[in-house]
Amino acid sequence: MGGRFLLDTNIIIALLEGEGGVQDRLAESDEVFLSVIALGELYFGSGKSGRPETNLARIDDLARDNVVLGCDTDTARRYGTVKNTLRLKGRPIPENDIWIAAVALQQSLTLITRDAHFNEVDGLTVEVW
Repeated sequence: MGGRFLLDTNIIIALLEGEGGVQDRLAESDEVFLSVIALGELYFGSGKSGRPETNLARIDDLARDNVVLGCDTDTARRYGTVKNTLRLKGRPIPENDIWIAAVALQQSLTLITRDAHFNEVDGLTVEVW
């Protein structure tokens, strides 16, 4: 299969839950990246969970073992363009997802997600797993 992928938060959760289909597809990938935004969502979620310490440790391990992409001025510019285009279309999506899309666009990565609203982002390559 191959490919260079950025994982959305819902795919990372599926991976952490041991979902076999996601694990199998990732094993066939050329490169896999995480965004700092998705990690932030995971850290937030761990604090609301019934096992915050266990979940924090799992996220820390995931972050340590993978390439985590941050944001810079180019990301911010892409974010602004994506958000304005969505505004003009009348098709807003969640703020964090705009940032995740901006990172994927900046790095020319395919976004792996289960959220159909990413299809509204012009130029973004999306795969639903």
